[in-house]
Amino acid sequence: MNGLKIGNLTARVPVIQGGMGVGISLSGLASAVANEGGVGVISCAGLGLIYRDRAKTYMDACICGLKEEIRKAKEKTSGIVGVNIMMALTNFSDMVKTAISEKADVIFAGAGLPLDLPKYRTEGCTTKLVPIVSSARAAKIICEKWKTLYNYLPDLIVVEGPKAGGHLGFKSNQISDPDFAIENLIPEVVREVAVFEDKYQQEIPVVAAGGIYEGEDMYKIMKLGAKGVQIASRFVTTEECDADIKFKNSYLTASENNVEIIQSPVGMPGRALQGKFLDKVKLGLTRPKSCPYNCLHTCDYKVAPYCIIVTLYNAYKGNMEKGYAFAGSNAYLSNRITTVKEVMDDLVRKFNTAKEKALSR
Repeated sequence: MNGLKIGNLTARVPVIQGGMGVGISLSGLASAVANEGGVGVISCAGLGLIYRDRAKTYMDACICGLKEEIRKAKEKTSGIVGVNIMMALTNFSDMVKTAISEKADVIFAGAGLPLDLPKYRTEGCTTKLVPIVSSARAAKIICEKWKTLYNYLPDLIVVEGPKAGGHLGFKSNQISDPDFAIENLIPEVVREVAVFEDKYQQEIPVVAAGGIYEGEDMYKIMKLGAKGVQIASRFVTTEECDADIKFKNSYLTASENNVEIIQSPVGMPGRALQGKFLDKVKLGLTRPKSCPYNCLHTCDYKVAPYCIIVTLYNAYKGNMEKGYAFAGSNAYLSNRITTVKEVMDDLVRKFNTAKEKALSR
């Protein structure tokens, strides 16, 4: 198993821990993954609620929270720590500037095309920039725009398929369409990116995300051209995950039939675990009366079925009556609380076993 290169950084194990908000992947989980040789990722979504006592406004609290989480993570690890920042956030700009000023190793930007992300780079900036895409076309557009406008190419590209948890970059009818499976997307993106690699003599690793759970899954997708994988749901049921134990237990008690596609107030379909709160949503019993945080560009409280930032914060705190858990398609496979080390060791071991079997045929 080769390490994963991100610019001049190398993760010993080619596993990126996916960003999970609100509060599911903070410094605790991110630093633990980094310490095991992977890339740990802090989600900045909703930090203004978690750190509401640090500032007078939600937006200022988000900045304070991100600074604190990056600093905490850096105190716990010398490994690679990144930040996941959704394009849909109204404070996207502030979060990017904060991540760069605090010297986060990587920024992962998704939930939209981050066409101007390189403009935030400052003199001496060491933060690597990684877009999250769902198609070869999106990868091409980003590479072209970044190179033309900023003379910069992505340090890595994450391709998130339709089996991922949380917000999905697909139309509802594409999610179960085999043509959009990650196994088809990866070779397409790799071919598109190769054009830029050849033209500018710069390596742009492509990483696969969505529905990857076992080391065997890693091996299969990396045989198709991915240089690594992004995994999120499997890290939820670890001791180091920053979520409340009741949130983790929702994974442990879930069955395959409990994983469903919902329409998020963000304006995108999402994958989550069924529960009492989502039952109320279907009955129209969760309408917000106001918008206290203005956290998303794409959300209008007058038509939104619920306030997503409050709902996800409730779930992070363990109040599953008033929240729900985003989850990938294989989240139901979790059956016990484990540790990040156990997860990483298991991924490496089963990757190597799959490789050995393939070579012996």
